[in-house]
Amino acid sequence: MWTRLLALLCLALLARADQDPAAAGRKALDLLLARNFSAFSQLLTATAKEKIGPDFLRQRVAAELDAFGKTEEIGKPVIAKAGADSLVSFPVRFSKVAVNVQFTLNQSGQVAGLFFRPADTPLPPVWQRPAYSKPATFREREVTVGSDEWKLPGTLTVPLGKGPFAAIVLVHGPGPNDRDETMFSNRMFKDLAEGLASRGFVVLRFDKRSKVYGEKMTGTAYTLRQETVDDAVRAIALARQQPEVNPKRVFAIGHSLGGYAIPRIAVADGKLAGAIVMAGNARPIEDVVLEQNEYMLQLRRGDTSQDQRRLEALKAEVAKVKRLAPGKDNPPVVLGLPSAYLLDLKGYNPAAEAGKLALSMLILQGERDIQVSMLDFEMWKSVLAGRKGASFHAYPTLNHLFIAGEGPGSPAEYRQPGNVSATVIDDIAKWSAAQ
Repeated sequence: MWTRLLALLCLALLARADQDPAAAGRKALDLLLARNFSAFSQLLTATAKEKIGPDFLRQRVAAELDAFGKTEEIGKPVIAKAGADSLVSFPVRFSKVAVNVQFTLNQSGQVAGLFFRPADTPLPPVWQRPAYSKPATFREREVTVGSDEWKLPGTLTVPLGKGPFAAIVLVHGPGPNDRDETMFSNRMFKDLAEGLASRGFVVLRFDKRSKVYGEKMTGTAYTLRQETVDDAVRAIALARQQPEVNPKRVFAIGHSLGGYAIPRIAVADGKLAGAIVMAGNARPIEDVVLEQNEYMLQLRRGDTSQDQRRLEALKAEVAKVKRLAPGKDNPPVVLGLPSAYLLDLKGYNPAAEAGKLALSMLILQGERDIQVSMLDFEMWKSVLAGRKGASFHAYPTLNHLFIAGEGPGSPAEYRQPGNVSATVIDDIAKWSAAQ
C-alpha cells in the first residue's frame, strides 16, 4: 500500500555530474510516471541491473502506480541532505490518492533509492551523528566475517593513535538487521561504534546472516547458533586478528536477542575479556513476545473482537511452543520460527548460564523498554549481583534502543530520530576500560 515505504529499489540512473538534484529527480520521476520502464532500466548501473530489471519494474512498481490512478498534478520538490546524498521528494496528486515520490541521489546525480511516501511525510527522518562521535579521532575500513558460504560484510571502526586497543564486537537483536541495526532513522550500532571508537575502542559490526542470506535460510531448521552465535564467534576471532587490537582485551555487546545469546557466545569463544548485555531478555522468547503484544493491545486500548482474536491466536501459538518436545510430531514452524529453533532453547536460562561463567559482565536496561522489561533486568541482577566484575545500570528515560523519551513507551517513538544516550556510551567505556 502507498502508506508504507516501498522497499529500497537500489536504482542507479545515469545523470550528468553537474546536474542539480531537482533536475535529476524530475528526470527520474518523468520516466517513472510515463511507465517507460525499458528506458528506465537501460539507465541503471551494472550493480543495479543485477538486482532489478524491466520485469521487476513492470510488475512491482507498475502495480503501485496503477493503484494510485492517473497523474493529475506534480508539485515543487522538497530537497534535503543525508550525508553526501540528496533526498528529493515530489508531491504528486493522483486521481485516487496524493503521494510523495522520493528519490535518493548520490553526488553524481545517480538515483540510489526510490520511495513512495504518504502525503504528509515528504522525507524520512535522517540519522544525525551524535555529539559524542568525533570522526576526526577514528577511521573505518570494510572487513569480511568468515570465508565460507555464510561470509558477512562488516565495518571495523579504529581509533587513531598508537595501539593496541581493546575491541568490542556488536551482536544484533532479532530479525534481519544490518550492521548499523537500523530502525527508521535510528542506527543504534553506528552510534555505539562511533561513540566507543571516539573513546579509544576498536569496534566491529557486521550485517546479520538473516539479512544477507535470508532467502537461503528460509525453510531450513536453523537455530540460534546459525542465526547469531556462530557469526558472533567468528567476528570476535576476526577482531583478535586485527593489528590494532590487543587480542586479550576483546569484548562483546549483545543487544536484545544478542544479549540473550551472550552466554552461549562466551562459551563458544572461551576467551572474552568481558560481555555487555543491552536489553537482553532473560525469559523464554515466547513469553516475551506475548507480553509485548499484551502491552501493545493495552496501549491501543484494543478491545475489538478482531484484537481479541489476534491475541487468542498468539496465545495458542505460545501454547504450541510450550508443547514442543524432541521426537514428537512438531509443526515445522511456530511463532514464525522453525520448531528446531525453539526446541534448542527449551530450558535455556541465559542468566543462570551466565552465572556459571568466570566472566565480567555489564547489564544495561532502559526502564521505558516495551520489548524487554525490567523483569528481565532483575532476573540478570538476581543471579549476577555481588560477583566480581558484574555491574548493572537501569536508565529511567531510555527505551529499547537506549534512546531517551518521555511517558509510556510505544512503537511510534522508534520513528522519531535520536541517538543512543551519551551516558550509556560513557558507562560502557568506563566499565570496559576497568576490566
